[in-house]
Parts: sequence; C-alpha cells; structure tokens
Amino acid sequence: MIALNERTWQGHITWLLTGTVLGFVIAAVFAGGLRLPRPIYLIPYVVLAVAFLYRYVRWSKVDLIQCLRHRWGWGIVAGILAGLFAVQSVMRQPQSPTPQGATLVIDLFWLGVVYGTVDGLLLSVLPVFAVWEALTKQGWTGRWPGRIGSGLLALLASMVVIAVYHLGYPEFRGPQVLFPVFGVGVMSLVYIITGSPISALISHIAMHIAAVLYGLQTAIQLPPHY
Repeated sequence: MIALNERTWQGHITWLLTGTVLGFVIAAVFAGGLRLPRPIYLIPYVVLAVAFLYRYVRWSKVDLIQCLRHRWGWGIVAGILAGLFAVQSVMRQPQSPTPQGATLVIDLFWLGVVYGTVDGLLLSVLPVFAVWEALTKQGWTGRWPGRIGSGLLALLASMVVIAVYHLGYPEFRGPQVLFPVFGVGVMSLVYIITGSPISALISHIAMHIAAVLYGLQTAIQLPPHY
C-alpha cells in the first residue's frame, strides 16, 4: 500500500486516483442520487473538492505562488484563446433566459467564477500536475522526447478524470460524455503546452460565465440539469 506521506511518484498517482473517485462520487451522490438544485449541489462539491486539493498541496509541498508565476504571460494569452473556443461551444447550444439583477451577480460569482475555478483545478490542473510530477521523479521530463510523452500521458490522465467525473451526472451517462471530455481536454492541453495553470483557470471560468449569460438552463457546461 502506498503511504501518502511519502512524496514518491506512486504517491502523486495515488492522490490523482483518489481525486478521480472523489469527483465521481460527489456528482453521483449529490446530483445523480439526491438531485440537489445546482446552486445547492455546488456547496458539497466546492467544500469537498477544495478540501481535497488543499490536502494535496500540503502533501506535495508545491509553491503555489511560483506555480502561478511560471510563464504567467503565456498562460493568460493561452487561457484567453482557449476561453474563446469554449465560449463559442456554449453559444452553439440553445439559448435560455439570462438571470437579472442580484441573481445575475450571484450566479456569475457562484456558478461562473467559483464553479469554473474548482472545475479547472480538479479536472485540468490536478491530473496534469500530478502526472508530470510523477514522471519527473521517474526521470522522464529531462529531455524533449520524454517531455512530449509525459505531456501526452498527462493529457490522457486529465481526459480520464473529466470522463469519470461527468459520468457521475445522469445526463452524461452515454455518448454525451465525449463532449466535455474533448471540450475540457482543450483547457488541459493549453496548460500542458504553456506550463501555466492560469491558462486552464481562465478558460474554465470564461466558459462558465458564458454559460450563465447565454444558457443557464441549457448549456451542458453547467451540470447538473434535471
């Protein structure tokens, strides 16, 4: 059994697998089982996901400030480009009425910024970072061939996490799961290319804000829908 207090490559993979199961369980229990309204569903999702991510950061001893500073300029540029792609995917779906007044402000913050940030961290940043760290400890990332292979494996890991998480929602238990896998996978890809987690966070938040403004009741980017 892998000891989670040992910062080995196996430890990073164990944390990743745990996070994958956690995402699925949260969606399956609170959305698929209890069918909580979306704003209420986000309470256990945000609390449990953030608590898990906090523990992983403490365990890995990652310097968050250094991570955010790393190639931050490229991260912003790539995040905007990936965000534009995500916004276009939202606007290709049926439109629904936009909230007004204070409700709009709350939805933009809660469903747009908070939901988008947590999704970005759990679905893109965590799997890419964990796989890259694990393969770095194995000596894979020292040269370009190994870096390319590590990037591909990190992207694959992120797509698996995205798929498993979305399968927790009843609305994605079928071929529909491929839409978020490829859509969110683009955001993980820009993180891999730039090395900046900012790219994934900006694009996730942009997608969620666009969904609030354009298709709060119809956009698949804002599960759950009942």
